[in-house]
Amino acid sequence: MVAALALALATGCDDISAPPPPPTSAGTTTATTAPATHVTARAEPVVDDLHSPWGLARLPDGRFLVTLRDDARLLVVDPDARSVTTVSGPGAVQLQQQTKPAGEGGLLGVAVEPGGTTPGEYTVFLYRTGADDNGVVRARLSLDPRGQVTPRGPMLGTLTTVLHGIHKAGNHDGGRLAFGPDGDLYVTTGDAGNRPDAQDKASLNGKILRITPDGAPAPGNPFPGSPVWSWGHRNVQGIGWDAQGRMFASEFGQDTWDELNRIVPGGNYGWPTVEGKAKGTPSALPDGGPSVVDGFVQPLVTWPTDQASPSGLAVTSDAVYLAALRGQRLWRVPLTGDGSVGTPQALLTDQGRLRAVVADPDGTLWVLTNNTDGRGTPRSGDDRLLHVVVTPG
Repeated sequence: MVAALALALATGCDDISAPPPPPTSAGTTTATTAPATHVTARAEPVVDDLHSPWGLARLPDGRFLVTLRDDARLLVVDPDARSVTTVSGPGAVQLQQQTKPAGEGGLLGVAVEPGGTTPGEYTVFLYRTGADDNGVVRARLSLDPRGQVTPRGPMLGTLTTVLHGIHKAGNHDGGRLAFGPDGDLYVTTGDAGNRPDAQDKASLNGKILRITPDGAPAPGNPFPGSPVWSWGHRNVQGIGWDAQGRMFASEFGQDTWDELNRIVPGGNYGWPTVEGKAKGTPSALPDGGPSVVDGFVQPLVTWPTDQASPSGLAVTSDAVYLAALRGQRLWRVPLTGDGSVGTPQALLTDQGRLRAVVADPDGTLWVLTNNTDGRGTPRSGDDRLLHVVVTPG
């Protein structure tokens, strides 16, 4: 338990802008069997002058989709051409009309449905804050072949709502979307400032949800007829899977501890009863998963909130990477084959606030800075999409 849970009720935001402390090489881990392998990271800016970027998704052809939270716009970024193109079409007009940015809400996560067979035609899912709630919408995105420029440009078709009724607020809106190895869509939500919702399985808030592309609860969910995959979350904004299908998530703490969690179906992650580790004797899940104390799944790693405030997350063959906002760094957490973790290492400590990270098939990373979101200190050219090469060091 954490005594500081009662503090900062009025502000309660995920990352209060402040100069970060000097980088350290370790968080508090619950598993130490993995070696503390250190690496070096080299970042190259690819595009700049992005205003409050939030979501980042890789297209099969190597281009990227980027959402602008406050502008409610969807962009296509071609890293080879170093070009940025605004998506137009009826769906783009609807996004502008229906999205109501405020605080941490706006146009947030983006995901591309896998398995498309028509070149240049994709089904795109977007998490947006509307007039009454947060929800997920779907539309067809049509793109010209890479390298070809036409007057029409990328077009987004009419939006279809696939999920609604997620409470919105100025803070704790969740917003990350990702397709899992099972082909289902995972949606992260925050508690929207109403803490009891995280422990209420009838509420969509404070959860990780698993739905079909049509918005129905996915078959095999732990609670029949419910989209809830895991619960007891404060504000998850990063999810990803390793090659063995293990799911990881980054979570904002309130005042004391941010978390990296391994997500198990039906798992209760403790908020608001617990922030960080629960006190008590841990017991391991039967499948060798994370430990549990008093029914609450324990984090793999915790950080003081001024060193992390982790948003986006990416998983590679050997590590989990977390983009830190208030902490202003990219955390690398080494992984071993059994899913245990090593000592975290701070990378990219000179880029300011980091919002999203995506892993490329070649093992490199793509990272969005987030210094223009109202809490950072913008520098000339902010915000940027960075291409990051990680090498053993």
